[in-house]
Amino acid sequence: MRLFSRFVCLLLLLLPAAAVHAQKGPFALKTLKLPAELTERSQQFSGLCLRGSQLLLLGESRLQERMEPKVYALDLPSVDAQLAGKPGELTYKKYRIQGLEGIRARIDSLCQVYEGLEGLTLVGDEAYMSIETTTPSAYCYLIRGTFHDATATITLDAKYLVPLPKPALLNGTHVHNAGFESLTNYHQRLLALFEYNYFPQDNYAYELPTTAGAELPRFVPVDRLPFRVTDMVYEGENRFTAINYFFRGDEDAVYRPAPTDPNARFIQDGAGFKNYCRLIRISYKGKKVSWKPLYELPAEYMTYNWEGLAAYHGGYFLINDKYGPSNQSTLLYLQKTK
Repeated sequence: MRLFSRFVCLLLLLLPAAAVHAQKGPFALKTLKLPAELTERSQQFSGLCLRGSQLLLLGESRLQERMEPKVYALDLPSVDAQLAGKPGELTYKKYRIQGLEGIRARIDSLCQVYEGLEGLTLVGDEAYMSIETTTPSAYCYLIRGTFHDATATITLDAKYLVPLPKPALLNGTHVHNAGFESLTNYHQRLLALFEYNYFPQDNYAYELPTTAGAELPRFVPVDRLPFRVTDMVYEGENRFTAINYFFRGDEDAVYRPAPTDPNARFIQDGAGFKNYCRLIRISYKGKKVSWKPLYELPAEYMTYNWEGLAAYHGGYFLINDKYGPSNQSTLLYLQKTK
């Protein structure tokens, strides 16, 4: 009997360790060392996208701050080498965006105010990008351009400027600093998801064809989704993955669920609030968008303002704009564990 009691005690001691092991996340997190030019805070990266053997990094291209409009392209072989622990720097190419000043002038003529580029996706060699405007502006915009590798340029189509009406709060005002940050290619169509999707009334995304002359967006209902959605990537079979992020600052108070809301527990920190970030799985079936949690980032990565997402080899690249403990651009890879 005494031997049996000792056996039971041993099992009880081992259970917590087993539980901790069972809670191990599905990803190993690795930070890549970016070239110095790409770590500069002024880049303010806002989107990621794969293009062949390149990982594209979209900067906000804040023309009002005299930033050069461009997209960086990291060579994936050099990324793979760094992930494998091999010596050597990441190699990259810079594509200059031609024609953005003209697009901005058109937006200004419509009494809207350009703020920056936010979302990026590809359909063949055509790049589609979403433009965020200032909070009082009623519309965000969709633009497109063509990659030219020989000249390292992206030439914008001056005739393509699709307005995306911003959803409004019940009092008719717009959500502070919110735009269509999530943009992805879906069966040769585009799906654009607004940053704020917790309206008490209807929430919806826009679906747009990419064929010429058919730019009218179609409304797609979205299940209520707390916090911000800052980027999204299509992974096949009507499945998407997105960044679901909350910033604790007062300027993001509109993203705070009511204290009685079940989602409030993720962001509460005593009497105050804390940053929170997770990946979510999005499904587009039955002509509507639904979601479920996928992976919660470790605490040390919660304070980065993650703005870009790309799926790669069963894992994900994440990049922040400039906000976070590193005080610069940080490229993170979530490597799928076996």
